[in-house]
Amino acid sequence: MSKSLYETLQVSENSTPTEIKKAYRSLAKKYHPDMNKDPKAEEKFKEINAAYEVLSDEKKKAQYDMHGDSMFGGQNFHDFAQGQGGGVDINDILNQMFGGGAGASGFGGQGGFSSSGFGQQQRRQQAPDLDINANLTIDFQTAIMGGKKSITVSSETFDIKIPEGIQTGQKIRAKGKGSKASGFPQGDLILTLNVEDDYDELYSRDDDDLILRFDVPLYSALFGGKIEIETYHKTINLKVPQNTKQNQKFRVKDLGALNRKTKERGNLYLLANIILPKLENMDDDLVEQLKEKLPKS
Repeated sequence: MSKSLYETLQVSENSTPTEIKKAYRSLAKKYHPDMNKDPKAEEKFKEINAAYEVLSDEKKKAQYDMHGDSMFGGQNFHDFAQGQGGGVDINDILNQMFGGGAGASGFGGQGGFSSSGFGQQQRRQQAPDLDINANLTIDFQTAIMGGKKSITVSSETFDIKIPEGIQTGQKIRAKGKGSKASGFPQGDLILTLNVEDDYDELYSRDDDDLILRFDVPLYSALFGGKIEIETYHKTINLKVPQNTKQNQKFRVKDLGALNRKTKERGNLYLLANIILPKLENMDDDLVEQLKEKLPKS
Protein backbone atom coordinates (compact mmCIF):
# COMPACT_ATOMS: atom_id res chain seq x y z
CA MET A 1 0.00 0.00 0.00
CA SER A 2 1.48 3.32 -1.12
CA LYS A 3 1.80 6.02 1.55
CA SER A 4 3.29 9.11 -0.06
CA LEU A 5 2.89 11.40 2.98
CA TYR A 6 5.77 9.55 4.64
CA GLU A 7 7.84 10.08 1.50
CA THR A 8 7.01 13.80 1.60
CA LEU A 9 8.51 14.11 5.10
CA GLN A 10 11.31 11.64 4.25
CA VAL A 11 10.50 9.38 7.19
CA SER A 12 9.45 5.75 7.55
CA GLU A 13 6.10 4.44 8.78
CA ASN A 14 7.82 3.33 11.99
CA SER A 15 9.21 6.77 12.79
CA THR A 16 8.46 8.15 16.24
CA PRO A 17 6.52 11.43 16.73
CA THR A 18 9.82 13.08 17.69
CA GLU A 19 11.49 11.89 14.47
CA ILE A 20 8.53 13.06 12.37
CA LYS A 21 8.61 16.47 14.06
CA LYS A 22 12.37 16.80 13.55
CA ALA A 23 12.06 15.90 9.85
CA TYR A 24 9.21 18.37 9.41
CA ARG A 25 11.14 21.24 11.01
CA SER A 26 14.17 20.59 8.83
CA LEU A 27 12.17 20.44 5.59
CA ALA A 28 9.90 23.36 6.50
CA LYS A 29 12.95 25.53 7.10
CA LYS A 30 14.54 24.39 3.83
CA TYR A 31 11.47 25.11 1.67
CA HIS A 32 9.95 28.09 3.50
CA PRO A 33 9.17 30.74 0.85
CA ASP A 34 10.91 33.40 2.93
CA MET A 35 14.12 31.34 2.85
CA ASN A 36 13.88 29.55 -0.52
CA LYS A 37 13.22 31.66 -3.62
CA ASP A 38 12.74 28.70 -5.96
CA PRO A 39 9.29 29.14 -7.60
CA LYS A 40 8.44 25.53 -6.68
CA ALA A 41 9.41 25.95 -3.02
CA GLU A 42 6.05 27.35 -1.90
CA GLU A 43 4.13 24.38 -3.30
CA LYS A 44 6.62 21.99 -1.71
CA PHE A 45 6.27 23.86 1.58
CA LYS A 46 2.48 23.46 1.45
CA GLU A 47 2.82 19.71 0.85
CA ILE A 48 5.23 19.38 3.76
CA ASN A 49 2.80 21.21 6.06
CA ALA A 50 -0.07 19.05 4.82
CA ALA A 51 1.86 15.84 5.43
CA TYR A 52 2.79 16.97 8.93
CA GLU A 53 -0.81 18.00 9.63
CA VAL A 54 -1.81 14.36 9.13
CA LEU A 55 1.19 12.47 10.53
CA SER A 56 1.48 14.59 13.69
CA ASP A 57 -2.15 13.92 14.66
CA GLU A 58 -2.71 10.49 16.20
CA LYS A 59 -6.25 10.02 14.88
CA LYS A 60 -5.52 11.34 11.38
CA LYS A 61 -2.36 9.23 11.16
CA ALA A 62 -4.31 6.11 12.15
CA GLN A 63 -6.84 6.78 9.37
CA TYR A 64 -4.09 7.37 6.83
CA ASP A 65 -2.13 4.29 7.93
CA MET A 66 -5.28 2.22 7.37
CA HIS A 67 -6.14 3.55 3.90
CA GLY A 68 -2.87 5.01 2.55
CA ASP A 69 -2.99 6.82 -0.78
CA SER A 70 -6.30 5.21 -1.64
CA MET A 71 -7.66 8.29 0.14
CA PHE A 72 -6.37 10.28 -2.86
CA GLY A 73 -7.99 8.01 -5.41
CA GLY A 74 -4.83 5.90 -5.67
CA GLN A 75 -2.61 8.87 -6.60
CA ASN A 76 0.24 10.11 -4.47
CA PHE A 77 -0.59 13.29 -2.55
CA HIS A 78 1.47 15.56 -4.83
CA ASP A 79 -0.29 14.45 -8.01
CA PHE A 80 -3.66 14.54 -6.31
CA ALA A 81 -3.17 18.08 -4.97
CA GLN A 82 -1.98 19.28 -8.38
CA GLY A 83 -5.04 17.74 -9.99
CA GLN A 84 -7.36 19.80 -7.81
CA GLY A 85 -6.29 23.00 -9.58
CA GLY A 86 -5.21 26.38 -8.24
CA GLY A 87 -8.59 27.20 -6.66
CA VAL A 88 -8.41 24.47 -4.02
CA ASP A 89 -6.23 24.94 -0.95
CA ILE A 90 -4.35 21.93 0.41
CA ASN A 91 -5.65 22.62 3.90
CA ASP A 92 -9.22 22.63 2.57
CA ILE A 93 -8.60 19.18 1.16
CA LEU A 94 -7.35 17.84 4.49
CA ASN A 95 -10.21 19.49 6.33
CA GLN A 96 -12.75 17.75 4.11
CA MET A 97 -11.00 14.41 4.47
CA PHE A 98 -10.28 14.35 8.18
CA GLY A 99 -12.76 16.89 9.57
CA GLY A 100 -16.49 17.28 9.21
CA GLY A 101 -17.27 13.73 10.26
CA ALA A 102 -15.53 11.75 7.53
CA GLY A 103 -16.72 8.28 8.45
CA ALA A 104 -14.74 5.14 9.14
CA SER A 105 -16.50 3.44 6.21
CA GLY A 106 -13.63 4.50 4.00
CA PHE A 107 -12.62 7.01 1.36
CA GLY A 108 -12.97 7.01 -2.40
CA GLY A 109 -16.42 5.46 -2.66
CA GLN A 110 -19.55 5.68 -0.57
CA GLY A 111 -19.90 9.20 0.79
CA GLY A 112 -16.18 9.78 1.22
CA PHE A 113 -13.42 11.19 -0.92
CA SER A 114 -12.67 10.02 -4.44
CA SER A 115 -10.33 11.02 -7.22
CA SER A 116 -13.18 12.88 -8.90
CA GLY A 117 -13.84 15.21 -5.94
CA PHE A 118 -15.56 15.40 -2.57
CA GLY A 119 -18.44 12.97 -2.08
CA GLN A 120 -22.00 14.18 -2.06
CA GLN A 121 -22.73 12.76 1.37
CA GLN A 122 -20.13 14.95 3.08
CA ARG A 123 -21.59 18.08 1.49
CA ARG A 124 -25.04 17.17 2.78
CA GLN A 125 -24.01 16.95 6.44
CA GLN A 126 -25.99 19.29 8.66
CA ALA A 127 -23.14 20.54 10.84
CA PRO A 128 -19.92 20.51 8.82
CA ASP A 129 -16.61 21.24 10.51
CA LEU A 130 -15.51 24.33 8.61
CA ASP A 131 -12.38 25.06 10.65
CA ILE A 132 -9.06 24.76 8.84
CA ASN A 133 -6.03 23.49 10.76
CA ALA A 134 -2.63 24.48 9.44
CA ASN A 135 0.96 24.97 10.55
CA LEU A 136 2.75 28.31 10.47
CA THR A 137 6.50 28.84 10.83
CA ILE A 138 7.70 32.16 12.26
CA ASP A 139 11.11 33.58 13.05
CA PHE A 140 12.55 33.68 16.56
CA GLN A 141 12.33 37.45 17.07
CA THR A 142 8.67 37.63 16.02
CA ALA A 143 7.87 34.87 18.52
CA ILE A 144 9.49 36.89 21.32
CA MET A 145 8.30 40.39 20.38
CA GLY A 146 5.07 39.63 18.53
CA GLY A 147 4.18 41.04 15.12
CA LYS A 148 2.30 40.27 11.94
CA LYS A 149 2.66 37.49 9.40
CA SER A 150 1.12 37.60 5.93
CA ILE A 151 -0.39 34.27 4.86
CA THR A 152 -2.52 32.98 2.00
CA VAL A 153 -5.44 30.59 2.51
CA SER A 154 -7.87 29.63 -0.25
CA SER A 155 -6.42 32.32 -2.54
CA GLU A 156 -7.03 35.02 0.11
CA THR A 157 -4.03 36.86 1.53
CA PHE A 158 -4.29 38.53 4.94
CA ASP A 159 -2.22 39.39 8.02
CA ILE A 160 -2.19 37.22 11.14
CA LYS A 161 -1.32 38.89 14.46
CA ILE A 162 1.39 36.94 16.28
CA PRO A 163 1.08 37.35 20.09
CA GLU A 164 4.20 38.29 22.03
CA GLY A 165 5.94 35.36 23.74
CA ILE A 166 4.35 32.54 21.72
CA GLN A 167 6.13 29.18 21.56
CA THR A 168 6.31 26.19 19.24
CA GLY A 169 3.18 24.07 19.48
CA GLN A 170 0.90 26.85 20.68
CA LYS A 171 -2.10 27.80 18.55
CA ILE A 172 -3.72 31.01 17.36
CA ARG A 173 -7.18 31.33 15.83
CA ALA A 174 -8.23 33.62 12.98
CA LYS A 175 -11.99 34.07 13.12
CA GLY A 176 -13.89 33.66 9.86
CA LYS A 177 -10.88 32.58 7.82
CA GLY A 178 -11.85 28.92 7.51
CA SER A 179 -13.93 27.02 4.96
CA LYS A 180 -17.31 28.15 3.67
CA ALA A 181 -20.56 26.23 3.32
CA SER A 182 -23.93 27.56 2.26
CA GLY A 183 -26.19 28.23 5.22
CA PHE A 184 -23.43 28.04 7.85
CA PRO A 185 -21.11 30.64 9.43
CA GLN A 186 -17.63 30.58 7.91
CA GLY A 187 -15.20 28.47 9.91
CA ASP A 188 -11.99 29.61 11.60
CA LEU A 189 -8.37 29.16 10.69
CA ILE A 190 -6.46 27.45 13.52
CA LEU A 191 -2.69 27.79 13.21
CA THR A 192 -0.18 25.68 15.11
CA LEU A 193 3.04 27.67 15.48
CA ASN A 194 6.56 26.47 14.75
CA VAL A 195 9.29 28.86 15.91
CA GLU A 196 12.60 28.80 14.03
CA ASP A 197 15.92 29.07 15.80
CA ASP A 198 17.51 32.53 15.94
CA TYR A 199 19.08 33.28 12.56
CA ASP A 200 22.20 34.85 14.10
CA GLU A 201 22.59 32.05 16.67
CA LEU A 202 23.06 34.69 19.37
CA TYR A 203 19.79 34.08 21.21
CA SER A 204 18.27 30.95 22.69
CA ARG A 205 15.24 30.43 24.91
CA ASP A 206 14.66 28.49 28.12
CA ASP A 207 10.94 28.69 28.98
CA ASP A 208 10.44 32.42 29.65
CA ASP A 209 14.14 33.23 29.95
CA LEU A 210 16.31 34.40 27.05
CA ILE A 211 20.03 33.74 26.72
CA LEU A 212 22.15 36.14 24.65
CA ARG A 213 25.85 35.87 23.86
CA PHE A 214 27.71 39.20 23.77
CA ASP A 215 31.29 40.10 22.86
CA VAL A 216 33.73 41.41 25.45
CA PRO A 217 37.11 42.86 24.36
CA LEU A 218 40.06 41.29 26.17
CA TYR A 219 40.91 44.63 27.80
CA SER A 220 37.45 44.89 29.41
CA ALA A 221 37.57 41.25 30.45
CA LEU A 222 40.88 41.81 32.23
CA PHE A 223 40.40 45.26 33.69
CA GLY A 224 36.62 45.73 33.72
CA GLY A 225 34.49 48.23 31.85
CA LYS A 226 31.08 48.97 30.36
CA ILE A 227 29.73 47.13 27.33
CA GLU A 228 26.82 48.45 25.25
CA ILE A 229 24.47 45.62 24.28
CA GLU A 230 21.53 45.73 21.87
CA THR A 231 18.69 43.52 23.13
CA TYR A 232 15.28 42.93 21.59
CA HIS A 233 13.65 45.29 24.07
CA LYS A 234 16.22 48.06 24.49
CA THR A 235 19.92 48.99 24.53
CA ILE A 236 21.63 48.40 27.87
CA ASN A 237 25.05 49.28 29.30
CA LEU A 238 26.44 46.33 31.22
CA LYS A 239 29.27 46.78 33.71
CA VAL A 240 31.62 43.82 33.52
CA PRO A 241 34.04 43.31 36.41
CA GLN A 242 37.78 42.67 36.30
CA ASN A 243 38.80 39.12 35.39
CA THR A 244 35.55 38.33 33.57
CA LYS A 245 35.67 34.72 32.38
CA GLN A 246 34.51 33.14 29.11
CA ASN A 247 30.76 32.30 29.31
CA GLN A 248 30.42 34.20 32.58
CA LYS A 249 26.71 34.82 33.10
CA PHE A 250 24.99 38.12 33.94
CA ARG A 251 21.27 38.40 34.70
CA VAL A 252 19.03 41.26 33.65
CA LYS A 253 15.51 41.10 35.09
CA ASP A 254 12.34 41.44 33.02
CA LEU A 255 14.00 41.43 29.59
CA GLY A 256 13.06 37.85 28.78
CA ALA A 257 10.02 36.46 26.97
CA LEU A 258 6.46 37.30 28.01
CA ASN A 259 4.54 34.50 29.70
CA ARG A 260 1.15 34.62 27.99
CA LYS A 261 -0.65 33.23 31.06
CA THR A 262 0.94 35.23 33.90
CA LYS A 263 1.73 38.30 31.75
CA GLU A 264 5.15 38.45 33.43
CA ARG A 265 8.48 38.50 31.65
CA GLY A 266 11.35 36.16 32.27
CA ASN A 267 14.97 37.17 32.70
CA LEU A 268 17.64 37.87 30.12
CA TYR A 269 20.91 36.01 30.77
CA LEU A 270 23.99 37.46 29.09
CA LEU A 271 26.91 35.12 28.35
CA ALA A 272 30.32 36.73 27.92
CA ASN A 273 32.24 35.86 24.76
CA ILE A 274 35.77 37.19 25.17
CA ILE A 275 37.38 38.47 21.95
CA LEU A 276 41.11 37.95 21.74
CA PRO A 277 43.14 40.48 19.70
CA LYS A 278 45.09 39.25 16.66
CA LEU A 279 48.83 39.13 17.25
CA GLU A 280 49.53 40.65 13.82
CA ASN A 281 47.62 43.76 14.87
CA MET A 282 49.58 44.23 18.11
CA ASP A 283 52.80 46.13 18.73
CA ASP A 284 55.85 43.86 18.36
CA ASP A 285 57.33 44.94 21.70
CA LEU A 286 54.05 44.16 23.46
CA VAL A 287 53.91 40.74 21.85
CA GLU A 288 57.43 39.99 23.08
CA GLN A 289 56.57 41.14 26.61
CA LEU A 290 53.48 38.93 26.60
CA LYS A 291 55.58 35.96 25.51
CA GLU A 292 57.97 36.55 28.37
CA LYS A 293 55.55 37.41 31.16
CA LEU A 294 52.22 35.67 30.50
CA PRO A 295 51.79 32.54 32.62
CA LYS A 296 51.91 29.33 30.55
CA SER A 297 49.50 27.40 32.73
